[in-house]
Amino acid sequence: MSTHSASVNPLASTDHQHLTVLLQEAVAAWCSDPSGVYVDGTFGRGGHSRLLLEKLDSKGRLIGIDKDPRALAAGRQLAAEDSRFSIHHASFADLPLCLEEAGISQGLQGILLDLGVSSPQLDDPERGFSFMQDGPLDMRMDTSQGLSAADWLATAKEAEISDVLFHYGEERHARRMARALIRAREEAPITRTGQLAEIIKAANPSWEKHKHPATRAFQGIRIHINQELKDLERLLSQALDLLAPGGRLVVISFHSLEDRMVKRFIRDAAKGDSHLPPGVPFREDELKRRLKPLGKAVKASAEEVKLNPRARSAVMRAAEKLPEVP
Repeated sequence: MSTHSASVNPLASTDHQHLTVLLQEAVAAWCSDPSGVYVDGTFGRGGHSRLLLEKLDSKGRLIGIDKDPRALAAGRQLAAEDSRFSIHHASFADLPLCLEEAGISQGLQGILLDLGVSSPQLDDPERGFSFMQDGPLDMRMDTSQGLSAADWLATAKEAEISDVLFHYGEERHARRMARALIRAREEAPITRTGQLAEIIKAANPSWEKHKHPATRAFQGIRIHINQELKDLERLLSQALDLLAPGGRLVVISFHSLEDRMVKRFIRDAAKGDSHLPPGVPFREDELKRRLKPLGKAVKASAEEVKLNPRARSAVMRAAEKLPEVP
């Protein structure tokens, strides 16, 4: 669900423009076998998926997954155009169930995640993700289930709100903001993005240059409402078992919490078994290394950032599953 995608959405004039971040770079890292089975865990409006399908042969298959009902409409259109593709309404954390539903039992050749909120979601005030335009305070990627941000803020305790803003928004004024939100909801329900932004802005004593004072708070609430880091943790814990040897994991992150989690996961899987006794000689195969990083982290070019400023914070990491040593 990308914040963030470099081709115009061809699907509908009523939809908000969607630019696919690191399109060429991500698909080049993701696609290693034109006959393989691939997963786009954050289908969005299908920018990465469409380019991958151009590279697959008749035996290749692509499974698309998205939480957002509006993204599913784009996915169904693509599925109608290309029988190698299917779309599934779920979180990528439920990938094993999606594979079962699609009748896939073989190892995957590639998994792609383009994390965060998508441009269509962010740019539509009715979705409630942005402090830039007033709208209903929703923030759910899957609008068919779960608590909205307004529902959560109406009942959450001050300590819980503070923890969410601090841990997920990395907001150092989290306690102060949580107190302000509790006081404000005693006066009137917090149901609009503009209302939330004003409360946070007034409670923020030190504004960062070139950053709206509610940026971190909105991020923290959104991550909590959509369980984004928990879903990523679940997917990473499953990825090595789902990938075939030579299969690739490609993740595009847009903030440090996600990127640190992915970086640590790849590093640990590449390092292998760290429980061997110190000073004891061992063979390379005894390390049981499971991943090989594919180069360093990749960021959007200056040209892409100029076309799509939201690509500025994108960081892509890729790794390949190593063959198991007997």
